[in-house]
Amino acid sequence: MKFIQRVPGRNVTLLVISNGHGEDQVAARILQALKQSRPPLSIDALPVVGMGLAYRAQNISLLVKGKNFSSAGFWGRQFGQDLQDGWINLTLQQINAVWQWSQTGGKVLAVGDIVPLMLAWWSGLPYAFVGTAKSEYYHDHHLSRFRSSIYWPWERWLMAHDRCRGVFPRDRITATHLQQWSIPVFDCGNPMMDELDPPGNLPEVPPGCRILLLPGSHAPEVYANWQLMISAITGLSKAQQKYVFLGAIAPGLDLAPFQTTLVKYGWTTAANAPYSYYHQQQQATLWLLPDRFRDCLHAANVVLAMAGTATEQAVGLGKPVITMPGSGPQFTAQFAKTQAQLLGPSIYLIKDPVDLPHMLSAVQEKCSQPQAWIENGYCRMGTPGASKKIAQTLQTGLLDCSNPCSLS
Repeated sequence: MKFIQRVPGRNVTLLVISNGHGEDQVAARILQALKQSRPPLSIDALPVVGMGLAYRAQNISLLVKGKNFSSAGFWGRQFGQDLQDGWINLTLQQINAVWQWSQTGGKVLAVGDIVPLMLAWWSGLPYAFVGTAKSEYYHDHHLSRFRSSIYWPWERWLMAHDRCRGVFPRDRITATHLQQWSIPVFDCGNPMMDELDPPGNLPEVPPGCRILLLPGSHAPEVYANWQLMISAITGLSKAQQKYVFLGAIAPGLDLAPFQTTLVKYGWTTAANAPYSYYHQQQQATLWLLPDRFRDCLHAANVVLAMAGTATEQAVGLGKPVITMPGSGPQFTAQFAKTQAQLLGPSIYLIKDPVDLPHMLSAVQEKCSQPQAWIENGYCRMGTPGASKKIAQTLQTGLLDCSNPCSLS
């Protein structure tokens, strides 16, 4: 395997390690802010999970070529298929690549959970950690006498290590909680809420209650989630109220399976439609909108979601979100339950697609008074600007520091 060659001492070098589509996007936002304030920065990336599309969009070199696995990085029955598809070999390549990269010095930024955090520690270099996966909102306080933090002791040890120059939790309650240990904690906010302004690319849609459909971003799970969603909304098409469904499809996904499912459930392509992926069924219309997430998110009245990061962003913008479990590997019943615990009263969890009409009716009754959802979104997800704040702290406390320097 050919690794990236770097010239020692040419400028500050940074390795970014992340493990998931949402984590890649968070890292990319921070890097964009860093590059604006510090142009002479050499950046390499290691997407532990997936293809690293967010890094490629910024022309950032990848240490190891990414690969999509059936499990999408989530433990479950698909992991056996991952093993057959070369997961062990890829993991060993990634570990070796981090070690080789570290031999000429540099700094490391880990984004996600303990996997990138462990790799950052393994490098032997100064590092920082943006924790996107855990929050004290997850913590079951009935178990507090047995477990003092959502982060395990070995995770806190990695965060308190003398080479760790900064830890950036996803919310204030988690940052405050971690301050009881010798951890260099900074409450800068959540980068997930950055760059969500609508670019204005949404076609003009007919009037009606606008429901955003978020089936996820990991294939093949996303196609199963989509089928579950379409089965759920089919019952709504017979209602007197007009519904407009906005199918926000993640970039890079094949649209054919989405269209096939629509045809299966009786949706047809409208003649002379102003957009090429437009379907209609009685009183309902549905738009397949690849790479239009931000526009759809701002336009929606209600969200039907089976996604991770996108669901959190919807809650952060004060939207009510109805979720339902699928077969996984990500959006299982347990994942949906813990996500509801994380995001609080903005989440309305149903167990079966047939429950959607009743739940939607209940949510719509509250839409005239959205203040509770707006306030909850602010508490759980924060406000825009976190990427810039994190970048500023990283520049002074990690990138501009010699090895003995510490932020704590």
